[in-house]
Amino acid sequence: MEVYKTWVRRNKEYVHSLESLANGLTWLLPERFSTSEIGPEAVTTVLGIITAINEHIIDTAPTNRRQTSSVDPSSFPYSLCLSALKDLETLVEVVAEQYYGDKKWNFIAITEAAKVLVRLALFQNSGFKMLLHGGETPNVEEHTDCSSSQHRVGGFQKHGGHNGPGWLQNNHSNSPWNLEGRALSALSRFGEHARMGSDTPWMRKIQQQHAIMEPPAPKLERPTLSNILSEKGLNGALFVTGEILFIMRPLIYVLFIRKYGIRSWTPWFLSLAVDFIGMGFLLHAKGAGKDGKEQLLHLSAAENDELRRRKLLWALYIMREPFFSKYTRQKLESTESQLEPIPLIGTLAAKIMELIIGAQTRYTYMSGS
Repeated sequence: MEVYKTWVRRNKEYVHSLESLANGLTWLLPERFSTSEIGPEAVTTVLGIITAINEHIIDTAPTNRRQTSSVDPSSFPYSLCLSALKDLETLVEVVAEQYYGDKKWNFIAITEAAKVLVRLALFQNSGFKMLLHGGETPNVEEHTDCSSSQHRVGGFQKHGGHNGPGWLQNNHSNSPWNLEGRALSALSRFGEHARMGSDTPWMRKIQQQHAIMEPPAPKLERPTLSNILSEKGLNGALFVTGEILFIMRPLIYVLFIRKYGIRSWTPWFLSLAVDFIGMGFLLHAKGAGKDGKEQLLHLSAAENDELRRRKLLWALYIMREPFFSKYTRQKLESTESQLEPIPLIGTLAAKIMELIIGAQTRYTYMSGS
């Protein structure tokens, strides 16, 4: 396994190219959207899981690990688990539909419930940070401004935080204790470069003294829900509630489809309402504090991109039943009929129409979860 990890990390561009080519070719597999598509979907699922594993290997390379983070790194691979669940969910849907018919929604609900549990655990473990791409992308922030006396807690600014080792060195550069430590550090580096494969007792003694003199890096505590609610009040509550609604929305949608059916407007409108309410909470928390009475929710560039991505996902509602059957499909078929007489373009339009209608029949392709 270590040999494979080393190969993937050394050839990540080549691996990405192969994965993109393989995943693209799966859309051209015969019977991709037929009633007996278990085989093609199994191939797609396996490729997706392999891609997720490779991405996890690359992201966890020793040279890419974040050394300074406000959240202690967890040994559980949340992003890999979520990616594997998403890829597996499509295969579960296809198999359940072929063998159980409309009861497939029971299996989809179980899969969505598993994703909810993993995302809620990730949300808590990350210190209640916004989930990027549903938790598949780690939300790790880099702070370049070390001179400020503020640090981030779950997306909010907190005053009076601890300062890092750089602050200690900058403010105590004239201290004899610090001079001695720097001298020992320089001497240790000189000896390390000078030695030729030998590890003398004198060098080990210098290294031990340097380790003793080195100030320990401060360990930032992960904020808890009670801390956020007590310190941030309404803004903190809105932020946490908005994220939980985003996490719960797919499961709520599936449960109501299971109860009312895919052709009912009730799951469609309820899912849209949950999306609107959750986004409204997040935007209100982000925009609050301009009067100076409330502390402002500061989002990173990645978190602002995530909010824009979630808004774009609303476009999937026109591809979900019953809106698709009543409105979208008619428009697509009308466009296809107009392009059909045109050579080559008509053939291409017919193939695109086939793929769109086929993908629309699968919940997992249009779920946005």
